Amino acid sequence: MTDTQTTLHGQTVLGLETSCDETAAAVVRLEDGRAQVLSSVVGSQVAQHAPFGGVVPEIAARAHVESIDAIVERALAEAGLGYGDLTGVAATAGPGLVGGVMVGLSFGKAVALARSLPLVAVNHLEGHAVSARLGADIPYPFLLLLVSGGHCQLLEVAGVGACRRLGSTIDDAAGEAFDKIAKTLGLPYPGGPALETLAEGGDAARFVLPRMLLGRKDCDFSFSGLKTAAARIAEGLNTDAERRDLAAAVQAAIAGQLAERSDRAMKGYAQGHLGRGLRFVVAGGVAANRTVRARLTETAQARGFSFHAPPLAYCTDNAAMIALAGAERLALGLADGLDAVARPRWPLDEAAAAASPTHLPGRKGAKA
Repeated sequence: MTDTQTTLHGQTVLGLETSCDETAAAVVRLEDGRAQVLSSVVGSQVAQHAPFGGVVPEIAARAHVESIDAIVERALAEAGLGYGDLTGVAATAGPGLVGGVMVGLSFGKAVALARSLPLVAVNHLEGHAVSARLGADIPYPFLLLLVSGGHCQLLEVAGVGACRRLGSTIDDAAGEAFDKIAKTLGLPYPGGPALETLAEGGDAARFVLPRMLLGRKDCDFSFSGLKTAAARIAEGLNTDAERRDLAAAVQAAIAGQLAERSDRAMKGYAQGHLGRGLRFVVAGGVAANRTVRARLTETAQARGFSFHAPPLAYCTDNAAMIALAGAERLALGLADGLDAVARPRWPLDEAAAAASPTHLPGRKGAKA
């Protein structure tokens, strides 16, 4: 991908995101390599799923069907545009809960067919990969930590769609650990933000939690043992102060492992990019956690990397990142046919995934 920054321009794209429990639509304009979010509407399903303590795929798919028309209409209205002003439509085609993915992708196909617009079937993870570019001018290449409820991986992002995986979780994702431990502590869904709130003022040193994969020298992650250990400790707690201290310890442990593996990846990445700008990007829902951001910022600065993260509104699932990923592809002449399929699994680096398949359970339906 050469001279990428000078070729990304002149696109106004409707983005659609329905991979999990948010029905989202956005309009993004890409001009001379800079993205302008004209609108971003997210319809949450938290109330529908809260009684179950997690996302129920059938409920999610039905809610997407019921709300997507209104969400898209609102996104276009807030952008002050109509379908005739668009140059393309981008929809998440995976990975995710396939019933929900099919809703957004089918809607995108209908718009593309009715309005004779090019369609881009976007990898949800690629949307997260470019999400920091919604708030700042961050040129390629960069080192990416993608960390969310269903994913935890380090990637070298060389350009549009050019990702090489450096490390991934061998069991649970960091966001999955946050959510499940929060549930053990009796916190409401969604658990990650609730655990962060509980951890405020807690003593992170009170409880000793395991550090995983200490003998390995790669960039892989593991959070299953941490989750199990925290659950066992939680069973014996009697006071709010103890619960607060455990939440703080869990948060510190997760942030520490993310920073440790990222530091290892930065060291190797820097050796291959001597004399070039070193940029570290963290994206995904866990990127909104303040403790995680602070620890990763320190790590990046110590290694001579600039630190970047999406604006908080674009850390969790949203359609603006899908629209931007689609716009960047359209600017390079890349589009998909109306036969594009919904994919429950779709790794960014398919070669790496095939060589060392990784199970990512996660609340997002095993979005590997």
